[in-house]
Amino acid sequence: MTEFIQLHILASYPPSNLNRDDLGRPKTAILGNTQRLRISSQSLKRAWRQSELFQSALAGHIGIRTREMGNKIVEALVSGRTLKDVLSGKETPPSRKPVAERNALEWAKKIAERFGKVAGREKDLKTEQIVHYSPEEISAIDALLERCAASGKGPEDSDLELLRKTHAAVDIAMFGRMLAASPEFNTEAAVQVSHAITVHDVVVEDDYFTAVDDLNRLGSETGSAHIGVLEFAAGLYYIYICIDRDLLVENLGGDTALASRAIAALTEACAKVAPAGKQASFASRAYASYLLAERGSQQPRSLAVAFVKPVRGEDLLSSAIHALEDTRTKIERVYGKCCDDAARFNAVTGEGTLDSVLAFVAK
Repeated sequence: MTEFIQLHILASYPPSNLNRDDLGRPKTAILGNTQRLRISSQSLKRAWRQSELFQSALAGHIGIRTREMGNKIVEALVSGRTLKDVLSGKETPPSRKPVAERNALEWAKKIAERFGKVAGREKDLKTEQIVHYSPEEISAIDALLERCAASGKGPEDSDLELLRKTHAAVDIAMFGRMLAASPEFNTEAAVQVSHAITVHDVVVEDDYFTAVDDLNRLGSETGSAHIGVLEFAAGLYYIYICIDRDLLVENLGGDTALASRAIAALTEACAKVAPAGKQASFASRAYASYLLAERGSQQPRSLAVAFVKPVRGEDLLSSAIHALEDTRTKIERVYGKCCDDAARFNAVTGEGTLDSVLAFVAK
């Protein structure tokens, strides 16, 4: 039986604009015939994957998602630096013989096209699609560049078998990968993430603001140097995450220890990290106030139904926790147990700890 780990999170953010649409407004959704704030799953996953917390916990096991790999390969060949150093953004000295730009462009295009169609023209080798490269694939490209630079010859067809089915990139294993031109190297996502929605109805507000010139002279010069409008809202969000632990282990080549580390790191990031949208204007950083983790082989289910009727009242947070727990109890009364075991923390009452939840999910 497949083992699932489900996370149910409540996190409150003060006035903010964490994830905005094409007009700059906070994203919204309709639930229960009322407008809610929304943070897309794409935004959440990127924030968690790129967080220092996640990167530190899983150093060496995180891939790079980019359209720019072809251009970075050219940079590595022309400068004589390793591809790994170029991708890191570090200023490092050359470690191999530099390659003429003409050859570098030709060789880099051949390599980039193994991962996706090159869309750029002339010296621009961007791929049409964004590609998620595993550390093993980046190392294989780097080794090929080393051989090409040493021999002065471009890659042969037999050198271009650079895609890897087996890898230890936890972000690819968790969130999946799709390569339109090479579907045999696709990875099915082991982690499903809901769009975060507020448990209550909201009205998006406008912040009319001005910027005053410091050199304005009182009495002789008035007015602002800039006038703008910024939309924002505050909200208490429900986030649901479902982890297929068996598929995650399979995606990581059977490495159960790495899978456990990855689940713990993801859970901690979910509890502490939010998208960085407009943080300089709102400083809306927050930790989750409540987290329920469940483990079992039963069919997973979100508890978003607890918030179809918007939560209202003076104590939204306590009311939301009660609505979630009450809904869970009643679903189990109807369907039977929906998990084998659970752990939680509640930062409103001070019950439970993040450490105990991390130990639970990593078992």
